[in-house]
Amino acid sequence: MHPFLRALYLSMLLLAGLFSMQARAAADPRTLWRLLDYLSVDYAGAVENGQVKRASEFAEMNEFAGTVRKGLDELPANPALGNLKLGAEQLQAAIAAKQSPEVVARQARTLAADLLRAYPVPLAPKTPPDLARGAKLYTENCAACHGASGHGDGPLAARLDPPPMAFAKIDRARERSTFALYQVIGQGLEGTSMASFASLPDDDRWALALYVGQFAFPDAQAEQGRALWQNDPSLHSLLPNLEALLTRTPASLAADVGEDKARALTAYLRRHPEAVLPSSGGSLTLTRTRLAESVKVYATGDTQKAAQLALSAYLDGFEPVEPVLGARDEALMRRIESAMGELRSRIGSKAPAAQVEAQASELQGLFAQAESVLDNNEASEASAFAGAATILLREGLEALLIVVAIIAFLRKAERGDLLRYVHIGWIGALLAGAVTWAVATYLVGVSGASRELTEGFGSLFAAVVLIFVGIWMHGKSQAGAWQRYIRDKLNVALSRSGSGGFLFTLAFVVVYREVFETILFYAALWNQGNGHAILGGAGLAVAVLAALAWLMLAYTRKLPVAQFFSFSSALMAVLTVVLAGKGIAALQEAGVIGTHTLALPKFIWLGLYPTLQGIGAQAVALLVLIAGFAWNRKAARRASFA
Repeated sequence: MHPFLRALYLSMLLLAGLFSMQARAAADPRTLWRLLDYLSVDYAGAVENGQVKRASEFAEMNEFAGTVRKGLDELPANPALGNLKLGAEQLQAAIAAKQSPEVVARQARTLAADLLRAYPVPLAPKTPPDLARGAKLYTENCAACHGASGHGDGPLAARLDPPPMAFAKIDRARERSTFALYQVIGQGLEGTSMASFASLPDDDRWALALYVGQFAFPDAQAEQGRALWQNDPSLHSLLPNLEALLTRTPASLAADVGEDKARALTAYLRRHPEAVLPSSGGSLTLTRTRLAESVKVYATGDTQKAAQLALSAYLDGFEPVEPVLGARDEALMRRIESAMGELRSRIGSKAPAAQVEAQASELQGLFAQAESVLDNNEASEASAFAGAATILLREGLEALLIVVAIIAFLRKAERGDLLRYVHIGWIGALLAGAVTWAVATYLVGVSGASRELTEGFGSLFAAVVLIFVGIWMHGKSQAGAWQRYIRDKLNVALSRSGSGGFLFTLAFVVVYREVFETILFYAALWNQGNGHAILGGAGLAVAVLAALAWLMLAYTRKLPVAQFFSFSSALMAVLTVVLAGKGIAALQEAGVIGTHTLALPKFIWLGLYPTLQGIGAQAVALLVLIAGFAWNRKAARRASFA
């Protein structure tokens, strides 16, 4: 910092202990933290090798520490206050004894951290700062003095005394955390032209601070930092969340990883703060970390813990970004799903550690590809439109087939009075989906386990019901006296008090299962922007589904009843097998059912997942259907001879 600027600023600090207004300001823990942060950086300019470099600055450092100590007396009572005062006194003693800058900086930062633990203040925003907003604010409020690129050379800089800070100077930038910049933006610097921007919303001040913190770390370093962050999961433990990123200085990070890595990581993460989130649109941080932990634990022989970590890597790490990745590169998403299933299978079968490690290594490569896809800027309008339309068509078709089959059946049976239960069921499922959207978007996140359990049990419930419905419909296609059956027995059966509830439940479950999946995909797409394109894609899909429903209902009206039952039973049989496979796959992903992979292709639309458990369940469902259909044919032959 310019000597004159330092003198003015520290003179202001001295006055803080003499005037009541300044004394009240010192009672703010944030102000004391800022003073400690300033001291930890500037003490190096006052003392070197146990000797005073500049007497005036050394005197200012002593007064600075004294102001902090006096400020602690103004704080509210706290069990930790005694230790804080002791720490401040030790800091004063270290400065008076001309201890090294490293010792003083360490003591000052330790005291600052203890202060904020005792008197908590927000150290980070709830969500990653909006850097585009930060750039706009900087252009509007700061560039005229600090320069467009932060070199302190703005058009107004020549008129200012002291001159404005040059944010691009690395020697000071490496000692400044984003939180420190945020504090200065909020409080200003008296005695300089740096005014307070406390009138800005808190999120804007964070965005501005993070943007300013990039200037000393160029784009080339950011690219190096990206590679480091993506390929070395051990780094994630050093910056596990936004708070750690925004409060840690590049200098302190350099003490752990070296100067070059620290600068590269700072350059990348200050441009992509979302990357430190447990799992974010452009980062699979938690997934990578849990995967590495799983492999490490497996090597020790603890297969149960390794399996839990591998499952967490999928549910807590990959599942939240799966919708966005699926919309942008579904093939890659499916490859990752299969590879993670294979990893869990190897752990479950107690394969050699080398095989588990090899599978994890393959996954790390796939994660790098996924992060590259996810790190792209907002999805284009075309991809958002196509993704929204494809997702709704894919998820809605199964539910449509089942609901239309139920409606067509009731019409054939001349029981239109029961249609209201079906309509209430699917409309209720749509309303429940709207609530799910609100919960997933505005209140709390829907966990990966919750999602998979909902899909899994919903699919299996529908599959079990459809087995009986399919066999029953097939039996009616074999019966010669179907008209009398409908007129007599069917009307009696459908008149029972529980029939309406059954129809409602079936319609609700089969529709909500698909709505639940669609909502989570759409919520993820919506966060990427292009809302109009998403709504357009959804509108197209709804129109296509409505047209299909109309065509199917019109076609089934013209079918003879026997043919209708035959067609419907075949449809129910296919959907039963598909849902059985999907239900088992979802429960495997939730960790409820084990996974044993098979060397077979995967066909998602048919619910065919290459696992022993999934194919086994589908085989059981198919055998039950075949046995039921055979029994129907045998019964029909007996009836024809009677």
